[in-house]
Amino acid sequence: MTIEKALVVGTGLIGTSAALSLREKGVAVHLSDVDAQAVRVARELGAGREWTGEEVDLAVIAVPPHLVGERLAELQKRGAARAYTDVASVKVDPIADAERLGCDMTSYVPGHPLAGRERSGPAAARAGLFLGRPWALCPGPGTGAEALRLTRELVSLCGAEAVTVGAAEHDSAVALVSHAPHVAASAVAASLASGDDVALSLAGQGLRDVTRIAAGNPLLWRKILSGNAVPVAAVLDRIAADLAAAASALRAGDLEDVTDLLRRGVDGHGRIPIGRSSRS
Repeated sequence: MTIEKALVVGTGLIGTSAALSLREKGVAVHLSDVDAQAVRVARELGAGREWTGEEVDLAVIAVPPHLVGERLAELQKRGAARAYTDVASVKVDPIADAERLGCDMTSYVPGHPLAGRERSGPAAARAGLFLGRPWALCPGPGTGAEALRLTRELVSLCGAEAVTVGAAEHDSAVALVSHAPHVAASAVAASLASGDDVALSLAGQGLRDVTRIAAGNPLLWRKILSGNAVPVAAVLDRIAADLAAAASALRAGDLEDVTDLLRRGVDGHGRIPIGRSSRS
């Protein structure tokens, strides 16, 4: 193991879960966050100790996408680590920000673990969050070998599976498998606001399954969606067209189009890899 010391910047769900995973493997973890309370909770969970400026092997930047470039620039200016990665759920904009700010791109590997929960914050973190999950890595043409090796080691220590993908391809992919589904689940959940108590008393597990991710933090998801707006909108347009066609068919009493949608739904569901669920 070459990661002996790591820094986690941002002690929310993902950052604290990564810290807990690394601690289980014997890595000395340092924690940093603008929210002192979040650091305290993460520290009490055993995720590490507060960072006081020590140099580490790898810095994991676990902040919202629009802050990644800024944090990377600050950390590199301080010489905080030998290599840097992030866990933001979009990649094109943070990479562009880092380049615009003059960051050293040789020591930076953009990353994104496809794992999460509907709850947020360090109290929701757990060491096994990444086990068996895909972890996207989006190295650029100038990415250094040592930075990539250290980041791959991070993925391995967290029990995840590294998947190398281009940044633009990544953003299109997560629009389909994570971001648009979250908006669609929120639309279904929002329709429940007008339901009466009798209707909601009849809710079963199917409704809970469909709407579970809609419980995510709206402000966090606003930031995620704003960084991937066009690809998400394209997926939502396709979903909306299917739903509009189904509604028209139901009004007309012609269920052929509805049946076709249901069949395509079965086929699409069958393509989801067994044992994986995706979340930003």
